[in-house]
Amino acid sequence: MTELGIRLKEAREAKGYSLDDLQKITKIQKRYLVGIEEGSYDAMPGKFYVRAFIKQYCEAVGLPSEVIFEEYKDDIPTTYDDEIPVSLSRVQSRKSVSESSGKVFDFVPKLLIALFVIGALVVVWVFWQGKVGDKAPETQPSENQEQVAVDENEKAEKEKPADVGDDQAETEEDAPAQEEDEADEEEPKSEQSLDAVNTEGKKTTYELKNTDDFKLRLSAKGDTWIGVYNTEDDLLFEGLLKEGNEKEFDFSKEKVAYLVIGNAANTDISVNGKMLEYKVSPTEVVRQDIVINYEREATQ
Repeated sequence: MTELGIRLKEAREAKGYSLDDLQKITKIQKRYLVGIEEGSYDAMPGKFYVRAFIKQYCEAVGLPSEVIFEEYKDDIPTTYDDEIPVSLSRVQSRKSVSESSGKVFDFVPKLLIALFVIGALVVVWVFWQGKVGDKAPETQPSENQEQVAVDENEKAEKEKPADVGDDQAETEEDAPAQEEDEADEEEPKSEQSLDAVNTEGKKTTYELKNTDDFKLRLSAKGDTWIGVYNTEDDLLFEGLLKEGNEKEFDFSKEKVAYLVIGNAANTDISVNGKMLEYKVSPTEVVRQDIVINYEREATQ
């Protein structure tokens, strides 16, 4: 056991925590906690996570992680510092490329709209010119023609059936009721909402509403260690995902999904096919805990 392991174990015991207690608090598997205390880092999912796990351990037992890292820097693998910039530089590169391409795509719709408006104005102008050119001058009707038209209109009014007015009135009275029924039938259904409601350090809580399904998918864009827990805090999955790997879970019958994301920059989270947006930047906080509270849509 290393000096660092002894220091951490003493702090844990001073708090009255067992390894099982610490596992529930940190969401780090017990065998990894044992490895930290014994200085056996080969059991870790990767050297990338050694520093993150030690930091989490320190926070749980009340030790200042920055001081611990400085005092025991010889006991902690240094490869972590070499690997982090590579992961973050990839994210930042993709971010700069997306920003530059986004500016181009923002300009294209405006140009297309302007061309469409100009084209529409040209078509209207041509159509109007054609109508004016084709329209022949109209001759004023003679007095005899006007009198004939008046007589025919009076005759048509006299011969009009008496019940036409009543039928028309009934139709007009029924129209508002029909429009109300159609409005009720066409009322759109509420869309799924997934909103961040609270953020504390690396932990962000979301609320999922207006849906009968809770299908969760985790996709790796690079090496990332993840842990997945249900409402009862049962461990459903824990392990290292490589680039291109995916894991899917159905939480439709659960109320809570608790996710431990070891490398947020390399992990995409989607709920029912829609991407979850990290409230805390994954380039600033690498290890994040995501809690999703699910409220099933009420039966109509």
